[in-house]
Amino acid sequence: MTTEPKTRIGMLVFPMVTSLDILGPFEVLARASDCRVELVWKDRQPIKGDTGLAITPDRGFGDAPQYDVLVVPGGPGQTPMMEDAEVIGFLRRQAPGAGFVTSICTGSLLLAAAGLLAGRKATCHWLSIDQLALFGVEIVPERVVVDGNRITGAGVTSGLDFAFTVLAAIRGEEEAKALQLLMEYDPAPPFQSGHPRVAAPELTEKVRLMARNMLERRLEVSRRVAEAAKQG
Repeated sequence: MTTEPKTRIGMLVFPMVTSLDILGPFEVLARASDCRVELVWKDRQPIKGDTGLAITPDRGFGDAPQYDVLVVPGGPGQTPMMEDAEVIGFLRRQAPGAGFVTSICTGSLLLAAAGLLAGRKATCHWLSIDQLALFGVEIVPERVVVDGNRITGAGVTSGLDFAFTVLAAIRGEEEAKALQLLMEYDPAPPFQSGHPRVAAPELTEKVRLMARNMLERRLEVSRRVAEAAKQG
């Protein structure tokens, strides 16, 4: 006899997702007690992340159950998803029944586009965090931000900090601590350059220039979606 897990965790994936946004949290949450983690997209056809990693969804939107925890990643592919009616519709259907609605990186902009962060505190990748304000979100530039049942992580690698925070919320701090030890999550970055608060100003500017075209496209879409929401 097969018993259902206590906690179903649904992780959205989409073409050009940043793979680590999902892989880090997946590794943590899939090891949690009595949890089932599934990757979900419009259908079950393989897709590719922004670095070419092939990802095969477990569920399509049509056969996805109600998830207890909804996880939304970011990446270059997040920008067009903000105007994708199927994606926005899926998030809006899932959110009311989910115990936690969460995101990593620019996934918070996708939640915001769906109207799921208005009036809430949230974070995002430092390059795009300012765009949250367009959607009535209170910006908090921290690694992980918890506001009620909304949990948001900052850029890419914050997915691990995010995942242990989610795990503590659903299974308690003791299990989260034990799994952190089991996975030897003991970060010691080789360079102090992982955020503008510690990176050299000239390096920060260099990275901004590298990402300029992507950021301009994202800002254009964010403005358009936010304006459309205001007009009803």
